[in-house]
Amino acid sequence: MIDIRRATADDGGVLGEIHAAAWERTYAPFFEAEFAARAVESRRTRWHDRVVRATPEILIAELDGRPLALSSYAPSATRPGRAEILSFYNHPDGWGSGVAAALMAETLRRLRAGGFAQAHLWTLRDTPQSHRFYAKTGFHESGAARACDFGEGNLLPQVEYERHLDVRN
Repeated sequence: MIDIRRATADDGGVLGEIHAAAWERTYAPFFEAEFAARAVESRRTRWHDRVVRATPEILIAELDGRPLALSSYAPSATRPGRAEILSFYNHPDGWGSGVAAALMAETLRRLRAGGFAQAHLWTLRDTPQSHRFYAKTGFHESGAARACDFGEGNLLPQVEYERHLDVRN
């Protein structure tokens, strides 16, 4: 059974573990080992403050009682009138389980309920699994790209995905 709820102040550690595990599997190979290890560790602790602030909104998805996926979203800072999915991570133990798809569906439902007609997000260009997931959930590449520095000076290309949030999707 998949349950989705708004994250609470008590979820900081759980959110950090989801983020760290997903980031380590997907993003760490792009970096030198020492930097990647520090980056994974920082992801374990950064969610405590974020969830206490309650902005952006953060959702957590559980499969049979185990937290496995998270999303965070807010009004876009760069695309007026749109929502931006700022973070979307699925613990590798949840890959293929349907928990991420259920979380994305709920995230999009909440964005529509919040009055948004469009949403966008950014993902690394060279992560095909992410691209397949976003396409499967109705997103498409917008054609926009940017370089992102994760803190070690190595600029990695990101691509933007977007979608309309009509009631049919």
